[in-house]
Amino acid sequence: MSRKHQHYRGAEVSCWVKYVLFGFNIIFWLLGAAFLAVGLWAWAEKGVLANLSSITDLGGFDPVWLFMVVGTVMFVLGFAGCIGALRENTVLLKFFSVFLGLIFFLELTAGILALVFKDWIKDQLNFFINNNVKAYRDDIDLQNLIDFAQNYWSCCGAHGPNDWNLNMYFNCTDNNPSRERCGVPFSCCIKDPAEDVINTQCGYDVRLKAESDQLKFINTKGCVGQFEKWLQENLIVVSGVFVCVALLQIFGICLAQNLVSDVGAVRASW
Repeated sequence: MSRKHQHYRGAEVSCWVKYVLFGFNIIFWLLGAAFLAVGLWAWAEKGVLANLSSITDLGGFDPVWLFMVVGTVMFVLGFAGCIGALRENTVLLKFFSVFLGLIFFLELTAGILALVFKDWIKDQLNFFINNNVKAYRDDIDLQNLIDFAQNYWSCCGAHGPNDWNLNMYFNCTDNNPSRERCGVPFSCCIKDPAEDVINTQCGYDVRLKAESDQLKFINTKGCVGQFEKWLQENLIVVSGVFVCVALLQIFGICLAQNLVSDVGAVRASW
């Protein structure tokens, strides 16, 4: 008569959850390191790292800040998630899931507030663009960002070309010695398909012309209105991106919490 053996299988950590979470955070960590490296490189190129007091001299938004903040957050969370998953460290895993949950909550709150206070958001966007118009020549990264926005959305200024009067180089005052007086940046100009090389002087003196004549040379619509129009036309795509980001965050939180539960169950069985 054969003897029957009973096998007891205790609690164990799911390898699938552990290594999927590890891989998820490796990508997250590497992206964060890349953003941070780009930010540090840009600051070094502008000499900000050699003279930190120059940070306060910037009158407008410095795009490098975006890379620095996003890169730092992604780097720290990715590192915590990687080590937490690999070493089965519940403290790091809880840190990762709590802060990822906090970011998700802040994003959700910001989205709801944006819908409720959309007029206030529009005013703040207008204020933000005008502030950066003033500081257009103060920072090369800011200049490139404004040129990209005006070129991409075929716009000029927050509400129109005359917003460039806010900039000391482009304003139309009689005592302005700048060659760019009463002009606009080249990114406001209507592109000529026949031109292979960008004419950076195409906006010179254009605001001295009548408004009907300006239409032949530059885009006269404001960037606030053009951005709103673009957002409405691409609402499905934009919403899809936000939903995908939200789902990835929820997925990461669920994996981390699942792994914490597994580790807790294993320790309880000791």
